[in-house]
Amino acid sequence: MVFSMANISSSPRPNFGKSSRPIFQPKIRCSVSSSSSLPLVSTQFDLRTYWTTLRAEINQKLDEAIPVKYPQQIYEAMRYSVLAKGAKRAPPVMCVAACELFGGNRLAAFPTACALEMVHAASLIHDDLPYMDDDPSRRGQPSNHTIFGVDMAILAGDALFPLGFRHIVSNTPPDLVPEPRLLRVIAEIARAVGSTGMAAGQFLDLEGGSNAVEFVQEKKYGEMGECSAVCGGFLGGAGDDDIQRLRRYGRAVGVLYNVVDDVLEEKMKGEEREEEEEEKKKGGKSYVRKYGVEKAMEVAEDLRAKAKRELDGFGKYGERVFPLYSFVDYAADRGFSVGD
Repeated sequence: MVFSMANISSSPRPNFGKSSRPIFQPKIRCSVSSSSSLPLVSTQFDLRTYWTTLRAEINQKLDEAIPVKYPQQIYEAMRYSVLAKGAKRAPPVMCVAACELFGGNRLAAFPTACALEMVHAASLIHDDLPYMDDDPSRRGQPSNHTIFGVDMAILAGDALFPLGFRHIVSNTPPDLVPEPRLLRVIAEIARAVGSTGMAAGQFLDLEGGSNAVEFVQEKKYGEMGECSAVCGGFLGGAGDDDIQRLRRYGRAVGVLYNVVDDVLEEKMKGEEREEEEEEKKKGGKSYVRKYGVEKAMEVAEDLRAKAKRELDGFGKYGERVFPLYSFVDYAADRGFSVGD
């Protein structure tokens, strides 16, 4: 159950052709549609600095939140996945950005942001298990179960879910977040990961046919983006109409990230196609496998436009909306900046 973002570090990236451009631009220019109330000014938002600063703070807080204690094997397995160096922290960063959009203090958002990363990591651990997607690697390192065994991986995932909820309740400053908002956050996370959310997406990924692609994408990937944006909105005191905009925005961005990841993965394969037909027989639930790269890129463009339309309604918040705009362009342009 993946909601991921490409590495924003300065490490070299592969060259996909003579028309390639740098996949990450340190300065992301925010563009808004003409229907937005946000002034069309020549403003550049430094997404890299924003993301890197937040990620460092979140990493420190996650390290403190999961100390090694008895039973040691479970905690080591939990830390292995949560503190993986390849983690991009997309869910927690989006949560903080949504909270700040409505004038909230990021200190109010950090406990929930950390909890979202715990829940995210737990879903990835379970997603990689042999009887699920059976993936041997995750975030550039061996999957949890290949290091600690299937039994410890299951227990680590099981432990991370409730730890996330406990972390929210125990660490959110009561003077910054009223209890009713906190209850809405907890209920939102429970909804997103439950039997009608990410779990439903994983079920259809295992059992559904090719017609289940859209549903699987919405549930496995869209739910985490939606939940992250909405939780930030709750913490920042957003009204009901704004929460609904965040829902649609977050879901679109969650699916967008994954569609572009699939496009990039397909382009990196080049001419190596020995296993392609076998992969299709397995019924992989992605737009690329169902429709091909060109159609998948059209889907990504539609998702980009959809996410930005939702953000147009936040023009009254001025430059505080720029991080959320930048996430959209960055997510999409990873796929459209490579040569064919």
